[in-house]
Amino acid sequence: MKEYFGNVSKINYEGPGSKNPYSFKYYNPDEVIGGKTMKEHLRFSLSYWHTLTANGADPFGAGTMLRPWDDITNEMDLAKARMEAAFELMDKLNIEYFCFHDRDIAPEGKTLQETNENLDEIVAYCKELMKKYNKKLLWGTANCFTNPRYVHGAGTSCNADVFAYAAAQIKKALEVTKELGGENYVFWGGREGYETLLNTDMGLELDNFARLLQMAVDYAKEIGFTGQFLIEPKPKEPTKHQYDFDTATVLGFLKKYNLDKYFKVNIEANHATLAQHTFQHELNFARINNFLGSIDANQGDPMLGWDTDQFPTNIYDATLAMYEILKNGGLAPGGVNFDAKVRRASFEKEDLFLAYIAGMDTFAKGLKVAHKLLENGELENFIKNKYASFSEGIGKEIVEGKVGLKELEAYALKNNEITNKSGRQELLEAIVNQYIFED
Repeated sequence: MKEYFGNVSKINYEGPGSKNPYSFKYYNPDEVIGGKTMKEHLRFSLSYWHTLTANGADPFGAGTMLRPWDDITNEMDLAKARMEAAFELMDKLNIEYFCFHDRDIAPEGKTLQETNENLDEIVAYCKELMKKYNKKLLWGTANCFTNPRYVHGAGTSCNADVFAYAAAQIKKALEVTKELGGENYVFWGGREGYETLLNTDMGLELDNFARLLQMAVDYAKEIGFTGQFLIEPKPKEPTKHQYDFDTATVLGFLKKYNLDKYFKVNIEANHATLAQHTFQHELNFARINNFLGSIDANQGDPMLGWDTDQFPTNIYDATLAMYEILKNGGLAPGGVNFDAKVRRASFEKEDLFLAYIAGMDTFAKGLKVAHKLLENGELENFIKNKYASFSEGIGKEIVEGKVGLKELEAYALKNNEITNKSGRQELLEAIVNQYIFED
């Protein structure tokens, strides 16, 4: 089998002092932190679409990426070459998992039957490579947004024929994910939303989307797929009003249709930014509602209002993300998927390695810092003390449901002096900085 990245050797851990750009400075997969190895904590995953199929095109210019498979014209041969390159890349980066959409790995044919046959052929080859390289599928999904048939959405389309096609595509993607041992299946509503209510029956669209999700739940039981179902929130792009705006919106939607027991969320950092939330906020909300399943690790540019999908290098955000993940007890069976792409000007094949190294080191460092913060308990103790009034006296009675408005009025009439204490936000931010800087 051809070697696609022959000028790059296996990436090893060399420590913070290393000046070798093709080495890990913080990600030491076998290092034990809090009873688990870094590899077990982080469960890193390669995103097939950004890494293997993205070509660097944007609305203002053609693709720029230089890839070893650029001279292959036959679509199936190209699909197999990309698959080989993906496993070489994962092997050299010591990444255990990968994620894909069905249309990432195999081309569409002239009919759905031909498309499924293409997919079956590539999946069979993928199984061979998974066995050879000892790699696993974190999650699979169906791309129900790229093809022009999805101009009005998929599960929320106004065209019943499109709804049926999307259902058939999801059925096949579920079968493929099960066949490859996928530990999760993701729904991202790429075009499940609307531009204007002047031509939209929102009620019917939401009802239909719920019907589609229930069909998937039922079919998963039928075929014995036991993986975790995930929904990925995003507030906008490509539609102006996405139905999966943020984690809270998704949870409310699922509860309305009695689907919440079947799903958790796959939270992307850049999507949180677009929703005017921090990544930590979305993770925290999901965690306290037992709703956190997996993450897409990337970052956005605060000066740009779209989904830039940059590789994560912000250590502060990574630390707070890992803080929530550790409090969640980890992500398994989810993981840390790098839903990120190299910049358009980073077009050489070696840039793929440099980008993944940067992202993996960032989350590894964030893991170490977050573990120390939790172990020492400075933030947890401050929060506990901040809310101490609810652990005794009238606060305890409120929490235990022993008082109502009349009892609280009587208490307030006798309590003529209320004393608040500082939240000391700046102190706490300085403490986080101190933990980051001390290593």
